[in-house]
Amino acid sequence: MAKQKRNVVTYGLSGKVGDLLVFRQVGGKTVVSRIPEQPKKVSEKQAKQRRRFRQAVIYAKSAVESPETKAIYGEIAAKKGKTPFIVAVADFLHVPEIQHIDLSDYSGQIGDTIRIEVEDDTMVKYVHVRIITANGTLIEEGQATPDISGYIWTYIAEQNNERFNYGKIVVSVSDLPGNIVEESEELI
Repeated sequence: MAKQKRNVVTYGLSGKVGDLLVFRQVGGKTVVSRIPEQPKKVSEKQAKQRRRFRQAVIYAKSAVESPETKAIYGEIAAKKGKTPFIVAVADFLHVPEIQHIDLSDYSGQIGDTIRIEVEDDTMVKYVHVRIITANGTLIEEGQATPDISGYIWTYIAEQNNERFNYGKIVVSVSDLPGNIVEESEELI
């Protein structure tokens, strides 16, 4: 593979040249390649992924226009050697994960705690907890609070739950782009 240093003709060049070549910038270097062939027919899975990627780009454009979110993504981007836009696209495409719901300190009493371990590539916006009886009656709900790491969130019960052995805990987690995941744990 030939390498050129300080080539004044191609330095910083990006885009398509005719129907043959594509120039792009990768890691501060100019890379040239053939134009990739596009498939004639796109599967439903590919079409779905393309729609999701378009949504991610739309989100990232608006995120970097907002000083608040641009600052968040900018800080992460600086650590990773990427742009805030790229970090925002990746954040949109990566949903948060609930690693563990710890019910060992919950016995249905006021002040009992429920701990939730969550991960996201950027940041978790909120963790919402609902305590529901076996027949679907809502006993209580509210927001959990994060520890200093933002990895473990704690919910403190505000109601007595006489029949805490029956029912479930439902946890909803949202990240900065608004991806929401939900998981439940049976109370046994």
